[in-house]
Amino acid sequence: MFTKFFYELKSAKIPVTLKEYLMLMEALGADLANRRVEDFYYLSRTCLIKDERHLDRFDQVFGHVFKGLELMQESLDAEIPEEWLRTVSQLYLSDEDKAKIEELGGWDKIMDELRKRLEEQQGRHQGGSKWIGTGGTSPFGADGYNPAGVRIGQKTNRNFRAVKVWDKREYKDLDDTVELGTRNIKMALRRLRKFAREGAPDELDLAGTIKGTAHKGYLDIQMRPERRNTVKVLMFFDVGGSMDWHIKTAEELFSASRTEFKHLEYFYFHNCPYEFVWKNNARRWTERTPTWDVLHKYPSDYKVIFIGDASMSPYEVTVPGGSVEHMNPEAGSAWIKRVTDVYEDCVWINPVAKEHWRWTPTIQTISDLMDGRMYPMTLDGLDNAMRELMR
Repeated sequence: MFTKFFYELKSAKIPVTLKEYLMLMEALGADLANRRVEDFYYLSRTCLIKDERHLDRFDQVFGHVFKGLELMQESLDAEIPEEWLRTVSQLYLSDEDKAKIEELGGWDKIMDELRKRLEEQQGRHQGGSKWIGTGGTSPFGADGYNPAGVRIGQKTNRNFRAVKVWDKREYKDLDDTVELGTRNIKMALRRLRKFAREGAPDELDLAGTIKGTAHKGYLDIQMRPERRNTVKVLMFFDVGGSMDWHIKTAEELFSASRTEFKHLEYFYFHNCPYEFVWKNNARRWTERTPTWDVLHKYPSDYKVIFIGDASMSPYEVTVPGGSVEHMNPEAGSAWIKRVTDVYEDCVWINPVAKEHWRWTPTIQTISDLMDGRMYPMTLDGLDNAMRELMR
């Protein structure tokens, strides 16, 4: 069985060697696994895996080879969340039913219809296809279905197709102290480095001290400034909405960036950059920073990184007033172009798996606005993004 495990790892293109396998056998002979599957898992992973990027494939092979050796001892208890019970009014439609619901026909008509119905409607409505209410197929309301509508009074997103959200939503700042599961993100970010010795001479120059002492005939201590990474980075994080699915990965990237870059500035935006960004999500409506101020404050030698899933209504990118949360006077595409015009080194990192990009039209739209400089939030994607920024 252990021989099969070794060959299965090799077949999965995990670089394990015979020496590491023999080390594992020696450890088993010394009973370091305590005859427990869980301990054997960690022991074999320690002996055989040298790079964290292979951990996922190792787990798959381990589960395949040793499946069934140890059953789960604890039964699974599941409770139905209270909020699920409250959404009995949610509408469940077949694909055929959804196909029958046609989009209203453009941004202007959607907003005109909303204004008209706000004037006409007198009370609450449940279900139906016209009035502002819940659980229906109207383009206006909550907990229903329409391919392109205005969401009003709904805490969570369901199909990510709303062209306007009429509620004030609360977002949380990303945690920059999160403990990373791996070191790989940091290792990828380290490609973005440009070292120089600047500042006060507070580090011993050993080579200079030896040379000076030999030249003068007495101890001549030489000091020099510490060698620092002088790369300056400006990051923009998309928060809220569909980005809630990617919070853990975004926090890991944020935490790694705070560690790796001495000169780092960051701001938040939602879905698409517009005329303002912010530093604190709890006060994003009262403490906003005009995007023009950012472009004027940070010089063009900054490296700019956008982090977002680029998944939204097309209106949010292409139409003035298309933002889901406010009436933006200029389209999001205009602001993306301004950023890329000012900063030559600029990339967009997308947490959505690359094979799924073709299913969301706005991902391709923003990738085109970035001149194709959109990369998946994978180790290879981060590596390629850092290479692009250092060209």
